[in-house]
Amino acid sequence: MPIETVAQEHRPTGVTTAAAPWRVRAVSALPGYRLSVTCNDGISGIVDMSRLVASETAGIYAVLKDEEIFNQVGIELGALTWPNGADLDPEWVHQEIGENKTWSVPD
Repeated sequence: MPIETVAQEHRPTGVTTAAAPWRVRAVSALPGYRLSVTCNDGISGIVDMSRLVASETAGIYAVLKDEEIFNQVGIELGALTWPNGADLDPEWVHQEIGENKTWSVPD
């Protein structure tokens, strides 16, 4: 069963965030290290992180191989984030799923 997260804007007092079209507004963790992502402008698609998390050079993303941790994906200030500090650039996510609908994150 997919777990869905909807964006919650956590920001310091006095900081405002624009509703940029590329900001992620919803994400669901799917089997196989994939994410279903929807951005503010309605563009949606699948982000496949399987190659990245399995890579020998995964770095901070290596812990996401534990599906329990991978499924803790959240949205912070429009970006996909995980509790260990890993994140994905929302503008890059938007561009790739906008062009291809499915994006396999490079390792």
